[in-house]
Amino acid sequence: MRKLDLALLLMAFSTLAAADVAVREPWARGTVVGQTASGAFMELTASESAALLEVSSPIAGVVEVHEMSLDNGVMKMRAVPRLDLPAGKSVTLRPGGYHIMLMDLKKQLKKGESVPLTLKIEGKDKKVSSIEVKAEVRELTTPPMLEHKH
Repeated sequence: MRKLDLALLLMAFSTLAAADVAVREPWARGTVVGQTASGAFMELTASESAALLEVSSPIAGVVEVHEMSLDNGVMKMRAVPRLDLPAGKSVTLRPGGYHIMLMDLKKQLKKGESVPLTLKIEGKDKKVSSIEVKAEVRELTTPPMLEHKH
């Protein structure tokens, strides 16, 4: 039992140490049959200044970090090339704000499954590391995101 606890602790520490970024509550919105896009969300906290450069997933043909913003009363969504993670401050990826768009989905996302995501993080030292994340798929009815069109 002690060896298992130690192994789990070391795995958790190595994930944090690799990029100095903690990931909390990763989740993705479920889809209906034929739906080709969804969103993934989480909270990121970097111990030192860092940036989220890219996200990938084997279940999506295209994965982008997007920002939603209100511009003259119109909600707009656009891809961002990088998302800064200020030292010690949580950055929340959530519906209606920054989020991860999963496009050209290869399968339906069903509640209870998980979506594998690889986050590419650039540290303060400009080194890029990867964090593997499993996002829990939640109900399609989890707070709606505005429709996305390319």
